[in-house]
Amino acid sequence: MSAAGSPGTGRTVHPGVRLTLLLVLLYGFLVAIGLMDGAFKLLGEEHAGGLFQGVTNPFAGLAVGILATVLVQSSSVTTSTIVALCGSGQLQLELAVPMIMGANIGTTVTNTLVSVGSVRRSVEFRRAFACATVHDVFNFCSVAVLLPLELATGYLRHTAVWLADHLHHLGSGGGTFNSPIKVAVKAGSKAITGVLGGLGLEGGYLAAALLVLAIALIFACLMLITKNMRVLLVARIEAAMNEVLGRSGLLAIAVGIAITVAVQSSSITTSLLVPLCAAGVLRLENAYPITLGANIGTTVTAILASLAAEGSTGLAIALVHLLFNVSGTLLFFPIPALRRIPIRSARRLAVLAVENKFVLVAYLSAIFVLLPILGILVFR
Repeated sequence: MSAAGSPGTGRTVHPGVRLTLLLVLLYGFLVAIGLMDGAFKLLGEEHAGGLFQGVTNPFAGLAVGILATVLVQSSSVTTSTIVALCGSGQLQLELAVPMIMGANIGTTVTNTLVSVGSVRRSVEFRRAFACATVHDVFNFCSVAVLLPLELATGYLRHTAVWLADHLHHLGSGGGTFNSPIKVAVKAGSKAITGVLGGLGLEGGYLAAALLVLAIALIFACLMLITKNMRVLLVARIEAAMNEVLGRSGLLAIAVGIAITVAVQSSSITTSLLVPLCAAGVLRLENAYPITLGANIGTTVTAILASLAAEGSTGLAIALVHLLFNVSGTLLFFPIPALRRIPIRSARRLAVLAVENKFVLVAYLSAIFVLLPILGILVFR
């Protein structure tokens, strides 16, 4: 069978046709992510704003950051809310820092949910879940080190305020970048939402319909993307891509930053890595630094926007986010022994999830819902 053959049929499909199909499937996949985000926002936006009221404990702040971001499926929305509260004097900067850390954890739920699309194919699911959860584990490790350090020294807060005071005068030209990819994805998800709305669905019913449709579309697109990637990216191309990325962690991080700045969403970047790893096209060791780059890249838009805002509080919050991700990367990537912690932990978690699907349900429920709620109840 030729490289462009259709698996199991013996027929030959032109590579150009497969590439076009792959691009269409990737667009459908991204639209599904947009639909999922929209569903969560409809379900959670009403409740997310109230979570920030009356927080006086940093551990409650961490829990609020996680849960609010899970509810609205956007760390940018969470960060914007935090900036507004700090700017109005309703939230102290020292409490905003752990909220930013929580937002970093909460935003990873999207790619973890995406990995469930491969759950019926054990080998693919093991790779996909490891790719998704390496992001989670990295954030957990960063918080475990940097939150105590922040509480003891105020390192992130003081550094961000100092930088903001010196950089804010450069902000007269601040603004935003409208990614054409993001615009195209929004147009697709908005059109589908409009069709469902035209059928008379609204509120919770519309959110449920969007969520069901998003999950179905993710499952279908992931299965077809994986099959087509196996055919298009033959062994030599796979080996070349992994070799290039494997030569330099800085290059892989730069790739993650560039993609995330282009699409203006770390969730999209990290979610795109899931089918690549599931198909065996990208090794986890090379996906990991791209994820770190996505973490850093997602802060760029907020920094650009905050430069144009009145006062330096917004810039300070954006810089806290940047400093947290850069500090975590410097801690858990350059040293091989520490670099292996998230990778090995994610792989072990993936093996457990393959062996027992209850682990998957328990993990998603505990990390992104139950523990944050418990943290809010205990520490608030």
